[in-house]
Amino acid sequence: MIDLALRFLPLTTDDEAAIEKLDEHAFGPGRFARTAYRLREGVAPDLSLSFVARVGTLLVGANRMTPILIDLDPALLLGPLTVEPAFRSQGVGEALMTKSLDAARDAGHGLVLLVGDVDYYSRVGFARVPRGKITMPGPVDPDRLLYCELRDGAFAATSGKMRRL
Repeated sequence: MIDLALRFLPLTTDDEAAIEKLDEHAFGPGRFARTAYRLREGVAPDLSLSFVARVGTLLVGANRMTPILIDLDPALLLGPLTVEPAFRSQGVGEALMTKSLDAARDAGHGLVLLVGDVDYYSRVGFARVPRGKITMPGPVDPDRLLYCELRDGAFAATSGKMRRL
């Protein structure tokens, strides 16, 4: 009998090729031009905070957390969050984010940012960054720049331009 239960596991370097295929399928080649991708370029995700979803041996979702700086303050950039189309709207993305946010909170991190749809990401605690408080080094819709505070006061104490670690 084949085990088809959905499992959430820490991301490993062995997952990278399958995740790249999933990202290519979901976002296409234009993803590399996006500002968030540019911020992650050359910076390895924190594997202790990044997770994959599997059904048997099939990778059906992935979420990465990458360390960044906002001015001189450390923070995390969530994403890309990718879910295989056949598994969307089943809670896979939300579960991956929750695992990453819980792991980051437990590890003592204070702030996570991402670029995305507030209606979707607010379910796990994200809100819009007020215009001008935190900026990205490239074109981004300021209404899609979101934050999640993991430690009281972390957001209030942070402002400036996001950059690579």
